[in-house]
Amino acid sequence: MAASSSSNVQAARQALADRLRELCRDAGMEGKQLAAACGWHPSKVSRISTAKTTPSADDIRVWCQACGREDQTDDLIASLRAVEGMWVQWHRMERTGLRRAQESVLPLYERTSRFRAYSPNFVPGLVQTSGYTEDVLRAVQRRRVAIDDVADAVAVRMDRQRVLHEGQRLFAFLVEESVLRNGLGDADTQAEQLEHLVSVGALPNVSVGVIPARVGRARMPVEGFWIYDAAQVNVELVSGYLTLTQPSEVKAYADTFAMLADMAVYGAKARGLITAAMSRLR
Repeated sequence: MAASSSSNVQAARQALADRLRELCRDAGMEGKQLAAACGWHPSKVSRISTAKTTPSADDIRVWCQACGREDQTDDLIASLRAVEGMWVQWHRMERTGLRRAQESVLPLYERTSRFRAYSPNFVPGLVQTSGYTEDVLRAVQRRRVAIDDVADAVAVRMDRQRVLHEGQRLFAFLVEESVLRNGLGDADTQAEQLEHLVSVGALPNVSVGVIPARVGRARMPVEGFWIYDAAQVNVELVSGYLTLTQPSEVKAYADTFAMLADMAVYGAKARGLITAAMSRLR
């Protein structure tokens, strides 16, 4: 699914390039003529029109002016912003530290009524303990962030968990059984996290499902993702953060979540797996 999502980003870039190319054609110009009118090298027009290079907002303004279609400028820049918003590389999102990255999603959390999250690697952030969060974010900081503001980022994430208790929100969390014994942090931190997972799972508005490790499993794990109502999906990939709002894309993830949910165990069976993981720690 990650490859499909990345392809969708490229398709959005291509759609923008196609619209710019149509403006050039409708204006009766060829690429070299447009380049001259814009004061660019012809290769720049070629790269933009074939989606090899994403134009800047200023590029779009100049392009529309050269084609005599300034009326299209605002709409095309809005399309550019949508493309840019779909994919953000981690170094851009985290260039000022981890705290800002944690704060940036709070408005989304506050306007969401139904949360669905699948995690193949870690306990989801909304149900993490402070110690577990510190270990997760410290690992991230060491790997890719120059600024060390982990303590502040942990505080923001802990404060964000208030959405669990506010309003009429519903939460469904799915984790792979391997998450219960991923070895993150020391035994005390891991045990505290597992105890907290059981506690949160007892809340009336929270569902915690564990997908058991099985021989002959029919479906492989996919990348971790969050679904916010039926409006947006966020996917964390190795190189960046993907935001999807196209209904067909959101539905694809919702369908995947439903299939994974059918494989999970809940209630006493889920608690049994969590308790067994805690026993191994002792």
